[in-house]
Amino acid sequence: MAMTQTDGVSLGWTAADFDLMGADGKRHSLASVRGEKGTLVIFMCNHCPYVKAALDMMIEDVKALKSKGIGAVAISSNDVEAYPDDSLENMARLARDKSLPFPYLIDETQEVARTYGAACTPEFYGFDADLKLKYHGRLAEFTRLAAAPDAKHEMRDALIMIAETGEGPKDQKPAIGCSIKWRR
Repeated sequence: MAMTQTDGVSLGWTAADFDLMGADGKRHSLASVRGEKGTLVIFMCNHCPYVKAALDMMIEDVKALKSKGIGAVAISSNDVEAYPDDSLENMARLARDKSLPFPYLIDETQEVARTYGAACTPEFYGFDADLKLKYHGRLAEFTRLAAAPDAKHEMRDALIMIAETGEGPKDQKPAIGCSIKWRR
């Protein structure tokens, strides 16, 4: 398991649209997942130990964000031929077993990940009501695949701040996780 840390992504750009198949058997677009006060785009996958360690906190935080008018979506962009655990069938199983409170989509062409500049899983992009990027970073501080005992919910708090003020926090820590598995 190689760890990847995201480089700084410039803030302020507009979220790119997508139209992807979901683990629920339906197609989803940016418009269909957009929240009235903000939108969270998560890059994740099934097999990544960082995602597995963060998933329960992620689910809890997305539920809290929904009540604040923030929509959320997760996208898996990994090469499923090389990493069959990340197949749409296995994504559907994970979505069902964990009752994911967000659509979980497959980016088979990997174009969405490239457009967003995604580098690892899990990686979080927080957009304001006008779909301008205001947060790019991690869920919380993790040590050895577990949240630090006193970890702040950085992503959740940042998205709530964006929903309330239109601005993200000045201090944003990069996402850390497994690299996206690009097709050759």
